[in-house]
Formats: sequence, structure tokens, C-alpha cells
Amino acid sequence: MTKLWLAAGAALLFSASSYAQSPPEIPYESVPNFFKLPENTYFGEVSGIAVNSKQHVFVLSRGNTNGPAYGAAAAQLLEFDQNGRFVREIGKNLYAWAFSHTVRVDRHDDIWVADKGSDMVVRFDPTGRVKMVFGRKPEASDEGAHPLEHPRPPLPPIDGQFRQVTDVAWDSAENIYISDGYINSRVAKYDKDGNWIGSFGEPGTGPGQYSTLHSMVIDRQDRIYIADRNNRRIQVTDTSGKVLKIITIDVPPPANAPFAIGNRPAPGQPPIQQQAGSPWAICITSGPQQVLYVSDAFPGRVYKLSLDGQVLGMLGGTGKTLGKFGWIHELACPNENELYVAELLNWRAQKLVLHPR
Repeated sequence: MTKLWLAAGAALLFSASSYAQSPPEIPYESVPNFFKLPENTYFGEVSGIAVNSKQHVFVLSRGNTNGPAYGAAAAQLLEFDQNGRFVREIGKNLYAWAFSHTVRVDRHDDIWVADKGSDMVVRFDPTGRVKMVFGRKPEASDEGAHPLEHPRPPLPPIDGQFRQVTDVAWDSAENIYISDGYINSRVAKYDKDGNWIGSFGEPGTGPGQYSTLHSMVIDRQDRIYIADRNNRRIQVTDTSGKVLKIITIDVPPPANAPFAIGNRPAPGQPPIQQQAGSPWAICITSGPQQVLYVSDAFPGRVYKLSLDGQVLGMLGGTGKTLGKFGWIHELACPNENELYVAELLNWRAQKLVLHPR
């Protein structure tokens, strides 16, 4: 297996933390009834959301559930125009659909979907035809066909294959980066033609090690921002995997903030992926001065960050009503004051308009 550069020591890093900051609340509104679904079509858990150059919105939903109650195929890609009107379903009955994770749109308006259940990433052209496929779905005819196991330590990764893939991004040379996030804990790199280059990352807690790479974006300087969710941090690397800095979001949650689901944990003891500031989703704006938006599951906020990791503002919180959130799984930010959020627990997507002071 080709391994790219892996950071070896914390001394090489610049660590950016928002601790002791009191970031302002950003006023915002959620546009009511923005997404207009056709009759007898429903969102399931909305795992992904993305926007193209025409401001069309692509919603990836764990809907269209066919099969048994457990292990049903749960993935449906729906396109809406800039006014929220339904346009079409893309990839109906696609072989890769199993359990949707994220959707992204590149500079060519090609649509990329990462499917955690099939361990595949699929690239569609703007017409909705399959253009490239990465990874391989386990064969249903295999005698031992079953959900992936999570041995500790994990089995050695295999070039060109994934174990519970999560996201995809591209650099300025159009190299392709795929976060092989849940089990292999690495980033796979391909050239623009889909040829394997190598990978970087491994399981662990040190610099250049990961525990659930859940979301990933790349800025104009080809710095990669990786949501290292179970380590409660964002690792920033170059295109070889060298860690440039580590960002943590240490803004304390409000007193008595609601817990979205499950028994309320003892103070300071929530599951690691639900600790305040543990990054679930990242998006990056395309404007002249780029900023990041990052979400967590508890207290269910969205944070606005500069590229050096300073928290510039925050909004939202856990809830079921419009303008509140239930586990934001992906974010899209076509500009600094417009956000689209994909929610798992509330089975919906929201369009937010921000009104910064």
C-alpha cells in the first residue's frame, strides 16, 4: 500500500483553540417549507446536502427503504431548484445505494455521493449519468455477506477499497480525496483521472491519526480540513497528509442544553461523538475570504470559523421546531450568509439565512 506523509510529532503543529472565547450569536431565520416534495415522496434521515453553480440543491436522504426492517437499502438523491421546487431523482435503483452518507458538487457541477453502506463513492455528471465509481460493494452472493466488523486493531486497509466511507473533496489540481472514515481511519488520494496515488492516516489519537473522519473540505491553498469527530478536533493537513495545525472548538454548551436523544449523560461524560465541539459536518464558502461552518451534535450548534480556527460566531441548538437542529450530518454554504443543513433526527433539510450584526 502506498503511504503518503504522516505527521509524527506534535512539535510540528500549530494548535488553534477557541477556548475562553465568547463568540457572538449570529441572528438567522429558517425559510419555512422551502423544499417542495412531490406527492408520496418523503425525506428519511437527511444525511447529505450540496449546492451547484445554478443554486440547485441536492438532498441525500435515507429514504426509499427497500428490503427488511434491518439492513434495508436506504439512499435517495433528490434535486431541487433554487426556489426549492423538486426537479428530479438521480440514480434511482443505483447499484451503489445502501446507506447514504454525504453528497458534494465539484467545480464542473458533477455530483459525488459517498455511500457508507456499500463502501463506494459515485461521481455523476450534471445530467445524472454515472461518470466514475470508486471502491467496490461487497457481493451479496458471498457466503459470509454481512455488515462490516470493527476489529481492534482494524484489518490492514486495501488500496482502492473502503470500509465505511464518509466524504470526498478535491484540490486545485483536481486530485480526489476520499475519507475512508469509520474503520480504516485514513484519507485515500486519486489523481483527476481516478488513478490511485496513495493514502495517509491511521487509527489513533496522535497528530495524523484519526478516529472517525466524518467530513472533509479543501480551501484555495489546498489545505485539507478533516473532521476527526471522535477525537473532537479538526486536523488541517497539506495534500500529502502532513499535519499543519489542529483546531478544537471549546465553546462551553449552555446550561441545561437539551440532549437530542438517549439518556442524558452525567456532566462531562457524553459519548465522545456528542461532546460539545465534536465536529460532525464542515463546509467552506467560495467567496474571496473563505470561512468554515462546523456543526456538532450537542448542543446542536453551527459555528462560524476563520481558516485559522478562531470561532467568529455561532447559531442554533438542539430541538425539533424550525430553526433548531437534530444531529446536523452535512452542511452546504454557497455563501457566507446562506446555509443548508441536513438533519438525521428530524428527517429534514433546512435553508438558513444569516443576518450577522
